Amino acid sequence: MSSNPLIPRREFLGATGVLTGLIAAGSPLALLAPSRAWAIDLKSLSSAEGTTLMAVARTIAPHDRLDDAAYAIVIKSIDDDAAKDPQELAMLRDGIRRLGAAFPTAAEAARVQALTAMETSPFFQTLRVKTLGTLYATPMAYAYFGYEGEAFSKGGYLLRGFNDLHWLPDVPLADSGPVPG
Repeated sequence: MSSNPLIPRREFLGATGVLTGLIAAGSPLALLAPSRAWAIDLKSLSSAEGTTLMAVARTIAPHDRLDDAAYAIVIKSIDDDAAKDPQELAMLRDGIRRLGAAFPTAAEAARVQALTAMETSPFFQTLRVKTLGTLYATPMAYAYFGYEGEAFSKGGYLLRGFNDLHWLPDVPLADSGPVPG
């Protein structure tokens, strides 16, 4: 009996999870992403499980025009945690199983109803915290929402266009104090 080290493609794809997508050319994310196409290799979750978790993240933090790539970062973070903790992986898989295979394609109202029923579960609480904490801390979300970052590392707000108080009278130079340089 000869041993064949090659794994059939179907088995390989079935055993690994990969989330893939495309970033819209005109979106702010296109400027930040290395290419318009993105892929996230999942270590412990399957593609179907990743797709369900992406639908959960989009339901928890719904931004219709925010590209899936930003949500994929959330799923990658969840997958990384699950790869380190078998109990968390089991909890995620149980929650995904309870949501059902139709969850990702269900109408938003049905997804909200399903998640509301699970809102006190560790599954929902873990995903809520991870979604909000990861999604809103990414440069892609910053670009989408127009957040320019913290003021203290960029010279403060005065030098970034926030000194445009046109409705106030001009202050005489002698009364204005020093201008930061």
